[in-house]
Amino acid sequence: MNAANSSQWLQPAFNNPVLDAQASFRTALKALSEPGLLQPMDRALALGNLQPATYALCLAFLDGDTPLWLAPCFDTPAIRANLSFHCGCPIVAERELALFALLDEAGAADLSAFDNGSERYPDQSCTLLVQLDALSGGEPLRWRGPGIKDVRSVELPLAPVFWQQRQARSAFPRGLDAFFAAGEQVIGLPRSTRVLLNAEEAA
Repeated sequence: MNAANSSQWLQPAFNNPVLDAQASFRTALKALSEPGLLQPMDRALALGNLQPATYALCLAFLDGDTPLWLAPCFDTPAIRANLSFHCGCPIVAERELALFALLDEAGAADLSAFDNGSERYPDQSCTLLVQLDALSGGEPLRWRGPGIKDVRSVELPLAPVFWQQRQARSAFPRGLDAFFAAGEQVIGLPRSTRVLLNAEEAA
């Protein structure tokens, strides 16, 4: 897509690009430091089928040094044009090259090939940005780890295969950090958090 063709898809991003990006970034870090707690993420408008919180995460995190992989439902001319213009992020077709992956519920069922870092550079793993219809209403799972006192119950509406695949890609400090967004809210799930189903560890 060339500039002449992409300009027709451009929409405003943050009202105040610097302050809103900083505020959204701080909220995202707070979400990771307090796993499982809802955080407001309301500085951006929706972009096509990207909800406000999801788009705000993109605007806060993505830049020219953060290759992005798009799930098919987000691979649209409008989303490509706006992320390229406002963030400058390269969009890659190969999962293993992505530092961020933009997923929907269906896409979250397949985490294959996303880089889960290395023992020496665990911070170079791919971060998952997962958009859901809601952040509650799923099977209650118990989360445990840094930032959680004892245990926290979280009800993300995700299929069990997501947790199975997350477990398969986790060998701390390696693993996949994740953000779950819906509407104007976000929940963080760092790789250090253990997710328990009944009495067994599921991720």
